[in-house]
Amino acid sequence: MKLTNAQIAWRAAQDIEDGAYVNLGIGFPEMVAQFQPSGRAAIFHTENGILNFGEAPDAGEEDWDLINAGKKAVTLKPGASFFHHADSFAMVRGGHLDVAILGAYEIAETGDLANWSTGPKGVPAVGGAMDLVHGAKRVAVITDHVTKDGKPKLVKRCSLPLTGVGCVTRIYTSLAVIDIVNSRFVLREKLAALSFDELQALTGAEMLVEGEVINLNVPEV
Repeated sequence: MKLTNAQIAWRAAQDIEDGAYVNLGIGFPEMVAQFQPSGRAAIFHTENGILNFGEAPDAGEEDWDLINAGKKAVTLKPGASFFHHADSFAMVRGGHLDVAILGAYEIAETGDLANWSTGPKGVPAVGGAMDLVHGAKRVAVITDHVTKDGKPKLVKRCSLPLTGVGCVTRIYTSLAVIDIVNSRFVLREKLAALSFDELQALTGAEMLVEGEVINLNVPEV
């Protein structure tokens, strides 16, 4: 038993504060925008130069002059703005984003992140992540807990090329919510059907428990 990608995205969305300026990584992290809690509205930023974009348009209604960094059509919310690509990265590098939510290949207990290359045989995907992980005030990761072949994604040290060092503070996985505190994994929430020992066996570094571990309860989405 594990959470779907949509459920992981839902859980991550619950921690975004009202009015936060947020950048979502290309692909899976983009789903987070679908699950904003009632009464809260994040302001979404895209690296190619839009602030406060909205939901994807209906099929056939796309305006292909309005796309996000993943080349997907978007709509605009009232008050949206456009700017040069360089200005967009100035926002990132200047510390003006509250949250960045990204995908990952590996996350180390020290907060190091590897998410742009799977090694010499992989196709590298260098984008804005290297700026985002050191420019955003908070960096979170959403990911499956293990790789497709069952190996841990949460590890003691990353073996893949790094995106950033000591940058991740919270990880939302298909099995748990884990914080990184003082270079250690600290378990905050886990699926009720999974014991601590079972979860630890799927994690490549020791997890600590500080206080109560809450059941990870997520709706069907």
